[in-house]
Amino acid sequence: MSNSFKFQPVSFSWVAVHPQPKGVVQFIGGSFFGSLPTLFYRYFLQQLFEEGYTVVALPFRFTFRHWPIAIGLLKEQEVLRTELTEIAQRLGYESEIYQEPSSYFWVGHSLGCKYIALLEFLSDDRYPNIVEKFCDRPDYERIQRLIENLGIDRPSIKDQPSLLIAPDISNTESAIPVRSLAKLLDKFRLGVLPTREQTQCFIANSSLFNLTAIISFERDDIAGSTSDIKKSPEQQKNSDVLWLLQQLSNRKLPLLSQEIEGKHLEPIGIKIGYYIVDLNPWDKFIKPLKSRFLEYWSVHFLDALKKRLGA
Repeated sequence: MSNSFKFQPVSFSWVAVHPQPKGVVQFIGGSFFGSLPTLFYRYFLQQLFEEGYTVVALPFRFTFRHWPIAIGLLKEQEVLRTELTEIAQRLGYESEIYQEPSSYFWVGHSLGCKYIALLEFLSDDRYPNIVEKFCDRPDYERIQRLIENLGIDRPSIKDQPSLLIAPDISNTESAIPVRSLAKLLDKFRLGVLPTREQTQCFIANSSLFNLTAIISFERDDIAGSTSDIKKSPEQQKNSDVLWLLQQLSNRKLPLLSQEIEGKHLEPIGIKIGYYIVDLNPWDKFIKPLKSRFLEYWSVHFLDALKKRLGA
């Protein structure tokens, strides 16, 4: 099946169309590495393809304004639904699955997870009231204009499961490590929007996130890990993984989560022989495939979320 794994440009994405797909994985990675997902995340995406998924790699675009990117993903999905159907029919592949919204899965790494979380939040019928409560009125109006300008009738990824890998709910300080400059940008509303605090409020007040799974890494000092519960209050406060696990554990359905060995950039890598290489000496650089468990847990959670959806 690996010989069939080949990306082709479709709309603003890269797509590997499976002959007999059991679903469509829409993947968006983190900043920098996510701008070339077919290169830096190639091994990870190929394993999802070989498990039976058509894979859509959505290139990351750097900006401080996260709402336009998130809402733009909905429009891209709408375009891809038609394009994937036509491509599959032309190739003689299974095509009806692309017309069913529940066949689509969202997988994010790092900052890509924030965009998926914002889409999940917009799928809640109460989102206008929540936005107005925790943001300024102009923020709500901008969101509405974005939705209207893209011609989206109803922003929703309801019934579309999501897998968040090392989720990073970015703030301005994440992009600009100089705290004084970051605070200055935030003061004049030139920094990251929505802020980390606003995003947390959106998630905390949403009734959704029941089709969500989280994979974290033991030595992740960016998104955090479960071990942060043993650290200082300040470190716990800055741990997005710890906050999400605590927040989503109280939902209608139990949260699916697993922490595995590795650092924040664990998903990145290219297969060379029996090793995975990411050419990053500050991360794993090179690692035997037999000690890599990310793909196992990713496939396991996608299957579990699909069963949960069916139930």
